[in-house]
Amino acid sequence: MALQNIGAANSDDAFYRYKMPRMITKIEGRGNGIKTNVVNMVDIAKALARPPSYTTKYFGCELGAQSKFDEKAGTSHVNGAHDTAKLAGLLEIFIKKYVQCYGCGNPETEILITKNQMVQLKCAACGFVSDVDMRDKLTSFIIKNPPETKKGSKDKKAMRRAEKERLKEGEAADEEMKKIKKESKKKEAPDEDDDEVQWQTDTSLEAARQRIQEQLSAVTADMVMLSTDEPEKKEKGASKKSDGSENGNSMHYSKLVGEVKAILNKGIAANELQSHMAALPAPAQEKISALFEVLFEGTEKGFAKEVAKKKRYLAAAVSVGEGSQLQLLRAIEAFCLKSTSNALKEIAIVLKALYDADVLEEEYIVQWFQEGLKGDNKDSQIWKNAKPLIDWLQSAESESEEE
Repeated sequence: MALQNIGAANSDDAFYRYKMPRMITKIEGRGNGIKTNVVNMVDIAKALARPPSYTTKYFGCELGAQSKFDEKAGTSHVNGAHDTAKLAGLLEIFIKKYVQCYGCGNPETEILITKNQMVQLKCAACGFVSDVDMRDKLTSFIIKNPPETKKGSKDKKAMRRAEKERLKEGEAADEEMKKIKKESKKKEAPDEDDDEVQWQTDTSLEAARQRIQEQLSAVTADMVMLSTDEPEKKEKGASKKSDGSENGNSMHYSKLVGEVKAILNKGIAANELQSHMAALPAPAQEKISALFEVLFEGTEKGFAKEVAKKKRYLAAAVSVGEGSQLQLLRAIEAFCLKSTSNALKEIAIVLKALYDADVLEEEYIVQWFQEGLKGDNKDSQIWKNAKPLIDWLQSAESESEEE
């Protein structure tokens, strides 16, 4: 069975986790009795975690035609002859309206019907509750035919098992596609493969000295010259305490922010960032905090969308070594605590976007959260706002262990 990513916006992402079968249709009958049969509607609906009657009814509403899903036979029919591309386009609109979270775009949502007869989507990942447009015709059908109440963890596990089975089928195809792209890029431009080449920096003492001396004056170079006797633990300790704005030397940090801004103003690509950042004479935590501040300063609304747009720069920043993901999480925390309420409000959506993009891994997000609950800012709203994502990550992990 051919699979595709759920949501048109994710169609080119070879590593996207959520997949559904490609639609298959068949024209049946003739004359006034001609109908379009969506052959695999049950499988599609199962992948979307929605009743197949919802998608079938939606087609009828949008096409102005009679439609019916037969529960016993498991067949979905829409009156008239409709091509697959047209129905697939309508399905994408259905997914955007009734499946994907309006906040983070995750398709793992649950339909809720409020006491006021309003339809909402609750995201299992970021906790965002989306209000569905009640002017849409399908909402009346949903209220009259509410989704079955989930009976408990067994249903969730069954859904996750089904999802894993679909993923396994698609993973092989995704890996093959990745290999083909790699080979074609190597043939076309063997020396300029920006997306696949991992930028390496010579970290030897001599190379570090040379880089510093090239970019700084002789006086400044003497101040920041590396010492072979200085233990690595000192650097890690400084990184933990430094969140960017409280680094003990605000003048030094302000200068660092200016240097990072100057680097980005040159218009460098994300894959060139690592070598530039490595040459800056500052602790790793300060550098990543300064980078995050420069990338997102002045962002009022749509903080999560901006983070998703610039995720390549953040991915480059965390590729330098162990501990860099925690440093990025602390930089995000510091930015949210001193920034607008919008940034603080969208913390779960931001973390989910970076998790989906493989910039942040589950273990580091959970570790950062647990450390934060014991830290100086333990009473901050940031932990309450991030908790839905943490619960989602931990429940998924515990269920996979049980299986």
